[in-house]
Amino acid sequence: MYKDEMIQLHQFLVYVLKYLENGYDIKDECEEYFSLNISPHHIHRTKAEHKYAIFVLSSAISEILARKEGNNLPPNVVNGLSELARRSRKEVVKMEARLEAK
Repeated sequence: MYKDEMIQLHQFLVYVLKYLENGYDIKDECEEYFSLNISPHHIHRTKAEHKYAIFVLSSAISEILARKEGNNLPPNVVNGLSELARRSRKEVVKMEARLEAK
């Protein structure tokens, strides 16, 4: 996926989060995403950083839906997205380490 497509997906997920914000208390589930301080408008951020933000946000949204909608979302979806976020974080850490080594 190209960086601009990732940014568009990131923006879409932010819209979903804003929609969910109207009906649910989302602060706890989204704490990690908010702490990243990466928004779709930060086009100077790397593709890996946006990818990580997308996975963290997707994971948060799935947790919100799983807890609030009577567990209609299978646990493997929530767990899978959390695992993808963890793997993506490793990629970002590796990239940052390479940049610092230069």
